[in-house]
Amino acid sequence: MKLAKTHAISLFGLNGTVIEVEADISSNLPGFVLVGLPDASLNESTARVRAATVNSGLALPQRKITVNLSPASVPKQGSSFDLAIAMAALKAAGLVTDDRVVGTMFLGELALDGRIKPIRGVLPMVMAARERDFQKVIVPLANLAEASLIEGIEVLGFDHLSQVAALFGAKCQVLPSSFGERSEPDKEIAQKCFSEVLGQNSAIEALTVAAAGGHHLLMVGPPGAGKTMLAERLATILPRLNHQQVVENLAIQSLTKTEVVSPSNLPPFMAPHQTASLASMVGGGSGSPRPGIISLANNGILFLDEAPEFQTPVLDSLRQPLESGRITISRASGQANFPARFQLVLAANPCPCGFSVGSGKACSCTGGQRAK
Repeated sequence: MKLAKTHAISLFGLNGTVIEVEADISSNLPGFVLVGLPDASLNESTARVRAATVNSGLALPQRKITVNLSPASVPKQGSSFDLAIAMAALKAAGLVTDDRVVGTMFLGELALDGRIKPIRGVLPMVMAARERDFQKVIVPLANLAEASLIEGIEVLGFDHLSQVAALFGAKCQVLPSSFGERSEPDKEIAQKCFSEVLGQNSAIEALTVAAAGGHHLLMVGPPGAGKTMLAERLATILPRLNHQQVVENLAIQSLTKTEVVSPSNLPPFMAPHQTASLASMVGGGSGSPRPGIISLANNGILFLDEAPEFQTPVLDSLRQPLESGRITISRASGQANFPARFQLVLAANPCPCGFSVGSGKACSCTGGQRAK
């Protein structure tokens, strides 16, 4: 009948709140209870933790295990708490003996066989841990590359619960790491270049000036004139991102992708379809808001092809990020702020059919359509 404590992070947007994971083992009827305002996916962690510990050779005692996530007033969601819950329970059971678990941040999802699976949002979580003066963070091995970009904090990566438990004094059979079996990261894809464009010298000069001065750009011309082809090559002449910008962009991508994201110093290029909804552009979602296309284009290019075909609310939503460089998503539980400093490039036809150029004799649109 012991009490143990570890720490995890709860994200709301890019902001993280430190969560104390307290585990208590009593002599009541066997059970595993999770309290502290968890959502459905987090409630299921009790089954994952119980199976993962058994399959790692660290079976928890058949007693009443109560895990509290504090502060209880903060909503918590997702499976990133699994590793912290497991380590707190193992410490309370006496299977983990090292007291350093109290000052360590644990992030990771557990599989039933004890494997530690990658999670979404690990980069902003590590940043939040550093801001709260934590010295060590345990992350899934698959997330180690991105988490190691954060300086001033020790980051360790593991891919099995037995490895983490053994690090903190548990006596169990440590399964070997599968790090050597991971494939090498993909090589950089060949970039599109303006040398592939024949003609369009005035347009290329305009894009060069826009890239040099960070100016927004509107290209108007008939279909097939090369507007999209030119816009796709604008990002290739922009300066490479510095370390701070790479970390900022990677933190945004980490919130949106379940797969592992790789660091890149290439400016992003986002080109949504004209049917994109307001939520997909701005971001949002239930629970913790996620960034949209506007934020994914941070420090890069946001290209809107056929710009007049986008919904009016979508175009109006660009005003705040163009002025402030940030996008704010408000919810009942708070506000999430995402960086959105992008270079806006618009392409449009002079009329719906696109041929109202020169004498306009080939244009099939009515006067009202052209005016609109």
